[in-house]
Amino acid sequence: MHDTRQLLDKALKLEWLTAEEGVHLFENASTGELMAAANTLRQHHVPNDVVTWIIDRNSNTTNVCIANCKFCNFYRRPGHEEQYTTTIEQYKKKIDETFAYGGNQLLLQGGHHPDLGLKYYCDLFRELKQLYPELKLHALGPPEIAHIAKLDGLTHTEVLSALKEAGLDSLPGAGAEILDDRVRRLISKGKCGGQEWLDVMRAAHQLNITTSATMMFGHIETNLERMEHLAKLRQVQSEKPADAKGFIAFIPWPFMDEGTLLRKLKRARNTCTGDEYVRMIAISRLMLPNVTNIQASWLTVGKKVAQVCLHAGANDFGSIMIEENVVSAAGAAFRFTAQGIQDAIADAGFRPQLRTQEYEYRDLPEQIKQQQLDHATMIVD
Repeated sequence: MHDTRQLLDKALKLEWLTAEEGVHLFENASTGELMAAANTLRQHHVPNDVVTWIIDRNSNTTNVCIANCKFCNFYRRPGHEEQYTTTIEQYKKKIDETFAYGGNQLLLQGGHHPDLGLKYYCDLFRELKQLYPELKLHALGPPEIAHIAKLDGLTHTEVLSALKEAGLDSLPGAGAEILDDRVRRLISKGKCGGQEWLDVMRAAHQLNITTSATMMFGHIETNLERMEHLAKLRQVQSEKPADAKGFIAFIPWPFMDEGTLLRKLKRARNTCTGDEYVRMIAISRLMLPNVTNIQASWLTVGKKVAQVCLHAGANDFGSIMIEENVVSAAGAAFRFTAQGIQDAIADAGFRPQLRTQEYEYRDLPEQIKQQQLDHATMIVD
């Protein structure tokens, strides 16, 4: 029989909770207890009153995908009249806008296109870097790396090495969903399995490619499968080389179900409340003592819940997301400007700080400073 107080004390000592112990805390500890413990650990990892944020753009290489995920409204099958592959001219317009907004990073992802292999992505990355040497490419994700490796008959390491040489700066934690193959078979059968997702991340860390980790929860998974997901991430992080950052951040978000096949088939719908999301942020902090940054997903839960998360273990507010298509296609409707995200952080009692993908602090770009000056002048007038 588990004792809640003893388990909280164990977590506060940075000891690894088992998946079963995580379930016990998640199901038995009060929200206040979880928040207090998680906030203490947040202060251990990031001992200040700063909450970071980033300006980047979520763009898609293509919407053609053969993975057939049942929670995705974004993808189109090959040959569909609405299929597209983004052109260089379209990228230039998007990147120019991103720089104009003060951003310097493109979060670039797409579908499992049956015809786009390693050469396509290497050529694309090289061309973008030649056009924009200052651009940071936070691109693809483990399922796409696994897909490219299969298309070209290469190892994960060979694919990642070539992409890094071509300009890949960091690897997002996309496509993790729940890292359990019972769940994956039911919601994302065409994607790599949980073990392969983890193996891609292991390979990335060996190449000193910084990554992030994610979880999409609140559909058909059990609480134990959620905690096992966290335990698997923690294990991979413990194996990274000493000089690698590994998983620099963890970002959980609830399944967005609007119009999805999962909901239409009555297999799952989003029942995640604000309280449950806060509890997931807190338990993530307790279960992941070797991951420094926890991000609250304001895009899916909204400003108020995300603000509470800053007192429950989260120390990052993510991106203003100049463009975002995949989650929005399933019902995420929240939006932030640079001013709005900073105000939200300040209203929660923290100091907003612009960052890079590597969690290095950035000065506010001049155009944002000017916007804020204009905003302040308008208020005074």
